[in-house]
Amino acid sequence: MIRNSIPWPSGAKCAVAITFDMDADSLIHIARPEDSHRRLYPISMGRYGPNIALPRILDTYQRFGLKQSFFIPGWCLDQYPETVESILEGGHEIGHHGWIHEDPITTYGNQREPFERALEAHKRICGKSPIGYRAPVYNITDEVVDLMLEHGFRYDSSLMADDIPYALRAPKGQLYEMPVHWGTDDWPPFAHYDEIGYMMPVKSPSEGLSGFWEEFDAQYEAGGFFMLIVHPFLTGRLARWRLVERWIEETLNNKDVWFTTLGGIADHMDALSADGTWSPSVEKLQNFTSPPASK
Repeated sequence: MIRNSIPWPSGAKCAVAITFDMDADSLIHIARPEDSHRRLYPISMGRYGPNIALPRILDTYQRFGLKQSFFIPGWCLDQYPETVESILEGGHEIGHHGWIHEDPITTYGNQREPFERALEAHKRICGKSPIGYRAPVYNITDEVVDLMLEHGFRYDSSLMADDIPYALRAPKGQLYEMPVHWGTDDWPPFAHYDEIGYMMPVKSPSEGLSGFWEEFDAQYEAGGFFMLIVHPFLTGRLARWRLVERWIEETLNNKDVWFTTLGGIADHMDALSADGTWSPSVEKLQNFTSPPASK
């Protein structure tokens, strides 16, 4: 059962967003800055995303007529401008994902410089400011929320307080939240990356992806919202993406769903609120000034 379910366009039963975090080789450079340039294998693994996986993914979206959301660090916008151009030419959305995938917790108190540096890259390379943000490793902070509101962002996609999109109310304003969850993120089943502290037992494509389809079935039955959070260098690999492509085709043919960008969902929520059809649930930002006292 979904609390305060959202009426989707044209009576669709479920909204679907397949979102990509195109981190490329920023991960090794932020994790091992002292010698990342010598670590050729993880650099090559990251570069597989924009150079090999993204053209494959964009071809799938073009054939099925889908528009989706990509979150890209500003450093990666600079490093892979041709890939960014291809994403924009396909009509897709590009959201803010930090400068070089820095963790907002570790940069707390000094987040303005990397946040605005990435914002400048969006304006310069994409030709416009992003309206959405996803925190690296989901570690959004009150500092980042304030920066988002200051710069006119409309939504975040880093938190986990509901099954469906909701409103996040902060002292300085309000944003929509497009909730994520590790259960629909490809990092747990596929990431094997010792250099940044992850040694997941890599699952087969079918085993790793099957849990995602179970999550979709539950959301579809409840009339909810299904979002994948995936990385091109992981799920964009040939065997895994083949299964995603088959799932997309079967879903389009057999289910009543609305594939859209997260920006498109924000637009729809605005329209529903404006005409009084529906209002989002509101989650107040938990803004502690110090750790709660232990009991």
